[in-house]
Amino acid sequence: MNLSKIGISESVKVLRNLSGKTLCDISVKNNQGKYSKTGALLVYTGKHTGRAAKDRWLVKEEKTSDLVNWNKTHQAISEDNFDKLYALITSYLSKKEQVYMFDGRVGADIKTSKKVRAISEYPHQAFFISKLLRQASEKELENFEEELLMISASDLLVDNYKDYGLNSGTFIVTHLTKNIVIIGGTHYAGERKKSAFSWMNFILPDNDVCPMHCSANVGHDDKVAIFFGLSGTGKTTLSADENRFLIGDDEHGWTADGSVFNMEGGCYAKGIDLDKANEPIIWNAIKEGSMVENVVEKAGINDLDFDFSDTSFTQNSRIAYGMENVPNRIDSGVGKGVKTIIFLTADASGTIPPVAKLNIDEAKYHYISGYTSKLAGTEIGVTEPVTTFSAYFGEPFFARKPMVYANILAKRIEENPGVSVFLINTGWNGKGKRISLPNTRAIVTAALDGKLDKVEYKNHSIFKFAVPKSCPGLSDQSILDPTHSWADKDLYWESAKKLAVKFSENIKKFNDLTDEVIVAGPHR
Repeated sequence: MNLSKIGISESVKVLRNLSGKTLCDISVKNNQGKYSKTGALLVYTGKHTGRAAKDRWLVKEEKTSDLVNWNKTHQAISEDNFDKLYALITSYLSKKEQVYMFDGRVGADIKTSKKVRAISEYPHQAFFISKLLRQASEKELENFEEELLMISASDLLVDNYKDYGLNSGTFIVTHLTKNIVIIGGTHYAGERKKSAFSWMNFILPDNDVCPMHCSANVGHDDKVAIFFGLSGTGKTTLSADENRFLIGDDEHGWTADGSVFNMEGGCYAKGIDLDKANEPIIWNAIKEGSMVENVVEKAGINDLDFDFSDTSFTQNSRIAYGMENVPNRIDSGVGKGVKTIIFLTADASGTIPPVAKLNIDEAKYHYISGYTSKLAGTEIGVTEPVTTFSAYFGEPFFARKPMVYANILAKRIEENPGVSVFLINTGWNGKGKRISLPNTRAIVTAALDGKLDKVEYKNHSIFKFAVPKSCPGLSDQSILDPTHSWADKDLYWESAKKLAVKFSENIKKFNDLTDEVIVAGPHR
């Protein structure tokens, strides 16, 4: 097999869909990774340990130009510069002895699933994408014609990058009409998966599918729970529940027939402060068939010999593993019947309560707002929590104009009466301490079990949403009222008012909201 039709020299050997063990063995043999105590592949990504947000681009061309929400997040690059970069990356790979190729799928829904061909410079990146995307059948592989082509050259840095319209020598560029992604100058694995799913998020609304940056699981009652949230807010951790069945970790679609399907084939969990007692599923997934990124080894510290509290390399250490490493999973990647929606926010101001219940207009408001604190390490240059509003709790991965995504989620909620929507704060309290994971889990469990639908509520005087007066199963009921963690109650209300102003300023960006949605937000 050769890749001459896409511009890579036919002299380059193509290693297609090698087994995970073979790819890991090659990485270790080439000193590009090493095996950990438990058989996981350990790699270090060098300079880039998070997403290079300022180096992500969309090609501005006639067919999709009017559909894209162009801004600093969705930056435009010319078709001419894309062509030059494409020629550069294919020429670069043409000089390699071999490349690694994975042919698979994105999306578990048979009606909208797409074929993806991912070409990588390094074996561990082919291993990663083989875990994070879905496997194609043997029959599909016989005459495989990709619908998305993704080409990655981690060591390719563009010296004269300004001549290509870039901000640096690193680039992640997507052509939405040609269905091509090219990535150069970064070893961070997350760029690969996010590029594939961002492309999917662009095309799904045309199929009446609501794309979601969320995790999802199913209870013993067969009801689905959806967890929205930016990186670091707890999607992976909270959905990895020993008492429920995981649909997927980070990217999903919600169809008109009520099905929620996983776009992925695996999980990409944060490693910082990973704890065996609190996160046993992720902990136990770190074995053969998984990849650990930028974690410090320390013999004897625990049964993995990994020091997850050491941030020498990054605060954004990661663990990638296939769904086969999750014992309680939904193999089909599909669940049906949404019962609970949870918006996760990591509030650094200490003013958002640990849990609040939202009505439909409040749900629309907070989905469009996407308030959280961007956590350290998730993007280059972010070294401490930064207040941010990211529409749909994942704006960088949703390129269409905002109301496309807001309206389709609202449509799904309204089509499924009885869905409960909660805003859960996994961030900080007034003492500057993060809300404990056991407390958050207790709140989530009460929400999923329907127990929070049966308690008494009181509306917050500034944020308006309903705050429960009690939460079954929560050991410390006092945390439900965030003022209890503030030594000075006046300072709490002052801080809450400041945050309300930020909400009000942010919502002004959206000019086609109904009055009902606008008034559902915080007020001073």
